[in-house]
Amino acid sequence: MDAAVKGGRLLLAGGLVVDGSGAPPRRANVLLEGDRIAAVGPSESIPSGVPRIDVSGRVVAPGFIDSHTHDDGYLLAHPDMKPKVSQGITTVVTGNCGISLAPLVRQALPQPLDLLGPAELFRFPTFRGWIEALRASSAAVNVIPLVGHTTLRVNAMQDTQRAATPQEIEQMRGLLSDALQAGAFGMSTGTFYPPAAHAPTEEIIQVGQPLRAHGGLYATHLRDEADQIVSAMDEALEIGRALDCLVVFSHHKLAGGRNHGRSVETLGLLEHAARLQPVCLDCHPYPATSTMLRLDRVRIAQRTLITWSGGYPQAQGRDFADVQRELGLDDEQTLQRLSPAGAIYFLMDPADVERIMAHPFGMVGSDGLPFDKHPHPRQWGTFTNVLRTLVRERQVLSLEAAIHKMTGLAAMYYGVPDRGLLAPGHKADVVVLDAARVTDRATFEQPIQASEGIEQVFVNGQRVWDGERTTGALPGRVLARSSGRA
Repeated sequence: MDAAVKGGRLLLAGGLVVDGSGAPPRRANVLLEGDRIAAVGPSESIPSGVPRIDVSGRVVAPGFIDSHTHDDGYLLAHPDMKPKVSQGITTVVTGNCGISLAPLVRQALPQPLDLLGPAELFRFPTFRGWIEALRASSAAVNVIPLVGHTTLRVNAMQDTQRAATPQEIEQMRGLLSDALQAGAFGMSTGTFYPPAAHAPTEEIIQVGQPLRAHGGLYATHLRDEADQIVSAMDEALEIGRALDCLVVFSHHKLAGGRNHGRSVETLGLLEHAARLQPVCLDCHPYPATSTMLRLDRVRIAQRTLITWSGGYPQAQGRDFADVQRELGLDDEQTLQRLSPAGAIYFLMDPADVERIMAHPFGMVGSDGLPFDKHPHPRQWGTFTNVLRTLVRERQVLSLEAAIHKMTGLAAMYYGVPDRGLLAPGHKADVVVLDAARVTDRATFEQPIQASEGIEQVFVNGQRVWDGERTTGALPGRVLARSSGRA
C-alpha cells in the first residue's frame, strides 16, 4: 500500500472500469505508475510482481472534476480537502460567480466576496501570487483556476454601484491579462450580485478582451435566474460571441414557482445557440441553492434556511420565517438584523433539476460554500448524491453517463486533455467506489458529513482518501490550460 501513497507502481485488479468516456463498463485491471496510468486491460497485459489492490466488485473511474467551486481560500486553509476527496473529487474549478480570492487585498469585504472565507485570506495583490502560494503549499486536489470579474471590479473601483470608466476598464483588463498569463483558465462573472450588477454588457466585453488572445473561457452566474432568465442568457451568449470563447452557464436553474418547468425552454435555447458558438453548463442535483441572504430570493423561495448570520448568530441553521416571528420584525427589518448573512433557498422544481442534470451539455458542479457554518449539503455530498439518487434510485442517468459528466466531459470543456479518462498516459487521478453502497450522508439538517462508499481516491498516483479518512498526502497541482478548445 505504501507504493500507492508514494506514487510507485500499483495495480488495481479485477474492477469494473468506467473510463469517463461514456462507454459501457468493462472488467479490466488498471496499472498506476508514478503519476500516470500505465495500462488498462486484462491481467495478461500487466507485468507480474506489481503491488496490487483487489478491487473486484468495485467500480474504478477517473477522479471526479468539480466544475463549480468556491474553494479558492479553502485550499490554503484546509489543504486535505476532506469535503471533496471523500466524495471522489480530485480536481476543483475555483473562482466562479465573479468572485476569486485574487487579485485583491482587502480587510472589509463586500458581499458576496465574503463567501470565499475570512478577510485575512484576501492577501494576494496579484493572481500569480495566489497561484504561487498554492504551488508552494500544495493541496490534496488539483486546481483549475478562474479569475472573478467582481474581484477585478472591487480591486479597480472605489464605487462599484455604477459602470466602470474607461480607465477602470483598462485597469481591470490588465489584471485579467496578468491572471491569464499566470494560469487562469478564464474569467467568471456574477452580475446577479451588487458589486457587479451595474456592469453593462459592453463593460464585460471590454474587460474580457484578453480572453480572445489567451483562448480563455467565460463562466457566468447570470444577472437573473428567475423571470428574466432568457434575456440574461442572451446577454451571456452575446458576450461569448464578442469574445469568441466558450460560455459556461453556472449552476443552471430556474428560480421561483412561476418559472418551474421552463428548463425545456432554456435548454432549447442552449441547443440552438450551440449550433453557432460553444456553450455548456454545470449543475448540482439539489432543489435548493445557497448564497448571501437576499430578500428577492426569500420572497420566491418555499423555504429559506439561514447558514450563518453576523448580526444574529443564533439564527444559524434555522428557518428565516421562524427567526422573523421570534424577532417580531417584517422581512426587511429581519434582513437588516441578520446581515451580513448567508442562506439556503428552496426554490427549484425537482423535475427541472433532473432535466438539466440529464442534458448532454451538463457537467456536475457542487457550488459549495466551504466556510459557511451550516453549509448547503452540496459541499460534502454532490457527487455521491448524483450516484445515489439519479443513478441508483431514480435511474435518470446510467452509471457511465453520470461518471462521464463528472470526468471526461468536464475535462473536455475545461481543456485538460490528460485528465478525466482512464487511459494509458493520462494522469493517475482515480476513484474506487462501491456502486451498490455509495451515498451522500450530508443533509440539510446535518450537512457536514462525509460520504460512504468511496473506498480509494488517488491524485497524481498518490492516495489521498482510504475510505475512512484523508491520508495526509498533498499531491494536487495547479493545472495548465490546453491551447486547444472544446
